[in-house]
Amino acid sequence: MAGQGEGNVLKGFSLARILLPVIIGIGTTAFLVWRASGSAGQQPLVWTQSTTGWMLLALLSLVVRDWMYMLRIRHLTDKGLSWWRAFVVIMLWEFSSALAPGIIGGGFFFAIWILSREGIDAGRSITVITFTSFLDGIFIAVMAPLVYFSVGRNELFGDLDTSTDLTGLGAFLVFWVVYIIIVVYKLFVAYALFVNPVFVKRALVGIFSINVLRRWRRAMVTTGDQLITAANGLRLRGWDYWWPGIVTTFLSWMARFSIVNCIVHAFHPGMGFGHDLVMYGKQVIMGIIVLLMPTPGGSGIAEYMFRNFLGMYITVGPDKLAFVWRLMSYYPYIAIGAFLLPRWVKRNVVDPLAQRI
Repeated sequence: MAGQGEGNVLKGFSLARILLPVIIGIGTTAFLVWRASGSAGQQPLVWTQSTTGWMLLALLSLVVRDWMYMLRIRHLTDKGLSWWRAFVVIMLWEFSSALAPGIIGGGFFFAIWILSREGIDAGRSITVITFTSFLDGIFIAVMAPLVYFSVGRNELFGDLDTSTDLTGLGAFLVFWVVYIIIVVYKLFVAYALFVNPVFVKRALVGIFSINVLRRWRRAMVTTGDQLITAANGLRLRGWDYWWPGIVTTFLSWMARFSIVNCIVHAFHPGMGFGHDLVMYGKQVIMGIIVLLMPTPGGSGIAEYMFRNFLGMYITVGPDKLAFVWRLMSYYPYIAIGAFLLPRWVKRNVVDPLAQRI
């Protein structure tokens, strides 16, 4: 049975599935560089002393992002994970999210399974992962309108080409549609977690009992049960459980979105700080729009949007900088996850008593 479990897990993370987002992302970058070849903006990237400093800051932002995730998962599990186990859980969660489109929830269900296999009982695993997803939604619900109204529509969308679906007016509409979907969904989850989870389960099962939706009814039963379990797990928790989760969530996401600012400054040493808030706001918009995209981790689309959203601030190699950005913030999770997953399966599924990774 253990061997069968290992096979089922690894089947979902085949070599082809792991390489697909890498091929899409690098292929898109190569196409954009080729299409823009000969233009003034496609000059070689020059590495200077200033570049080293800013790239170290970008690396620090990446470390802070993951460290905050580790702090959060340790706090929410009541320190049921060691620092190393927390690192492994976060890396595998990021790995599964990198291979799954954001539109289907990334690695949400895989994360629950990972945590339960790490010795956290199933009920608490459901509670922790559901709560972390809810906290991430709080950040998006707060930060998106904050940057929109502080930076302004013209600064965020005004410089875009309105002739394509993913830029200009199309991006503006997609942003608000996705944002409203996220907020409505998180309000629904909040009602389920803190008001009446049993009613929500019954409503879900009732809705998906309709003939055209019946094929998903069993999944809704499972979702309803998970919401009830999570609600029971959070019911007795006080503010001392909430505030560290909120703080680490906001710090992690803020560090995530600061990476691009550091990379742009690294290769534009004469650039001042006047555009940093706008660049940061554009990344928040990009991050929300990518959630609707069907490719794994937004591969290809993220690189394309980088040029359209940030190209006006990048005078040298915008497509190359897009690759540098993904090379730092996306591809490492695929490489680390591909390395850790077989060893983790062997330790936690095939041989739970083993003391490897």
